[in-house]
Amino acid sequence: MNYGFIIDNRKCIGCHACTVACKSEHQVPIGVNRTWVKYIEKGEYPTASRTFTVLRCNHCADASCVDICPVTALFTRDDGIVDFDYERCIGCKACTQACPYDALYIDPETHTAAKCNYCAHRVHRGLEPACVIVCPEHAIISGDLDDTRSEISTLLAAERVQVRKPEKGTQPKLFYIEGDEAALSPIAAEPSDGYMWSSQARGVGHNVGEPVNGDGQPGKAGKSIDLRALVGMPESKPSWWNLLVYPEKARRVYDAPRKGILWGWEVPAYLWTKSISAGAALMAFSLSIFGAGSVQLEWAGAVLGLVFLAITGLLLILDIDRPDRFLYVLFRPHWQSWLVRGAYIITGFGGLLTLWMISRLAGWEVVAEGTTLLSIPFAIMSAVYTALLFAQAKGRDHWQNPMLSINMFFHSV
Repeated sequence: MNYGFIIDNRKCIGCHACTVACKSEHQVPIGVNRTWVKYIEKGEYPTASRTFTVLRCNHCADASCVDICPVTALFTRDDGIVDFDYERCIGCKACTQACPYDALYIDPETHTAAKCNYCAHRVHRGLEPACVIVCPEHAIISGDLDDTRSEISTLLAAERVQVRKPEKGTQPKLFYIEGDEAALSPIAAEPSDGYMWSSQARGVGHNVGEPVNGDGQPGKAGKSIDLRALVGMPESKPSWWNLLVYPEKARRVYDAPRKGILWGWEVPAYLWTKSISAGAALMAFSLSIFGAGSVQLEWAGAVLGLVFLAITGLLLILDIDRPDRFLYVLFRPHWQSWLVRGAYIITGFGGLLTLWMISRLAGWEVVAEGTTLLSIPFAIMSAVYTALLFAQAKGRDHWQNPMLSINMFFHSV
């Protein structure tokens, strides 16, 4: 079995029946969606056109969200469905960064990740997903891709189809017949500040419980957060910008509400404190090995390293939405995730620094010298492992930089 979807854009009328059925079937809270419809308009009257595109999880054969999840809360079933387990999720939001299709969200009620799971509970009973059943035009087709007699396989063989972001290598299993590139590519049509009937009454993720203003964006006391200002972009772009970036004058006139900032200030702060911790120990111990250091410098490096490493751990716990489950990273690890590998690296690094201090105080010179040598590679790994974690975040193009690990190493120095 290998389940997938086809969206037939020749038939979709943008009625939102799939969105409503999905929300009803899974009790999806207001403000977040597992399935939604995106409207794109092109041209000017009298030659204007509008297309409707259903968006959701692509149930990828090589799902990056599964790879990055530190506690196997996301997993690929034997039948090809990418499913999730509320009971294991720690709310680290790594999966939201890894998904190139923006299909995951943090449930504002459970504070855990969620997404389309192909209505797995219905599939168990031999039924089709709720969105397939309710579609009045039969524009959503589900089925077994490996069954050559199934309708979905017949359509794939007979029609030219597109997938979203094939360059990411995730092998998505959500196919579009006559898909519009302006709708399938997230940067082909500029998003609006808000959409009629698509605003939300409360924030999600880091903004849970905060009021929002009329454009659906979270902000304290009703004041919206200007995401462009946060990253140094001007509030409005010059006229030549739209002609350069959006040559077809495609307009995104309806979409799901933006999810706001998923990783908060704790993540850049953790990168900074981790860098100080690794760099302090690395420089102090390296200079000592080459005869240019001193015992006082080693102590300074070890103490600074341990203090900032403790702050790093605290920031990591603060950033997750289920801090009560933080230890799942160590006790229920998914070793393919660099978040887990990193957790063990910094735990080992902290243990070595502690052992170095104990051995120095106890006068165990041989142990101290051995710990000094071991601490250096652990300091380097602590500095650079986040680059490998960011590389697993395929939803963030600017993080796919092969020089990032070198940058983080010199940052610590």
